[in-house]
Amino acid sequence: MNSLIPIGSSIAAVGVGLIAYAAVYPRAQLFGATLCRTNSPRKLAITFDDGPNPSITPKLLELLAKHKAAATFFLVGKYVRECPDLVRETAARGHVLANHTETHPNLFWLSSSAIRGELQQCNEAIATITGAAPKWFRPPFGFRNPWVVKAAAELSMCTVMWSLIPGDWNPQPVEKLIGNLQPIANHAQQNLASPTSTGDILCLHDGDHRALNADRTLTLKALEHWLPRWRDAGLEFVTIEEAVSTPAP
Repeated sequence: MNSLIPIGSSIAAVGVGLIAYAAVYPRAQLFGATLCRTNSPRKLAITFDDGPNPSITPKLLELLAKHKAAATFFLVGKYVRECPDLVRETAARGHVLANHTETHPNLFWLSSSAIRGELQQCNEAIATITGAAPKWFRPPFGFRNPWVVKAAAELSMCTVMWSLIPGDWNPQPVEKLIGNLQPIANHAQQNLASPTSTGDILCLHDGDHRALNADRTLTLKALEHWLPRWRDAGLEFVTIEEAVSTPAP
């Protein structure tokens, strides 16, 4: 009988491990289908979380325009309401606006009704300003439970994760962040010759979920370095919508 104890413990450990994997790992599909990569090795989808941010988002918009780069902005609803003009400008420049919940909670611990409320409030904030509800959603911290992807789908949104998240919210030398973004160029070099390969979805941050006016200069400087180099490497900057459209030739 005692031999059953470690077996039971092992089964429990496997169960906990599966839940942790499904909740956190960006490519996990156990809690529902998510988008993790673009459909062509030429397509790089640059995404930004936790905005809008009056301190940095306007500078990012100028930088993206300089390099003719389209991006996707996953917005926090409470900040959308505080910065309506910035939200309008982001949309007017051709970028995609997406849902990053109303208050940026850890959705893993929330009930299905609470999750739906977070998503609905953010949708309403964006739709009030732009006239259209988002089609795309990203869970804060990337955390999911069995109801997160389902709640997004019920609101006609696809859940978007990422293939690379370089930790740009952490204070660090800009050289370190630039190094953390090197895999984008490496993947381009490896995969552009293969028409069956997929491309990267890059998760960066133009804001901070804890407060407005966060300093994201680090992100800006790293992109100043990489945008021209990625273009020279043959990459096309796309929105999430373009990431799943007909692949680039």
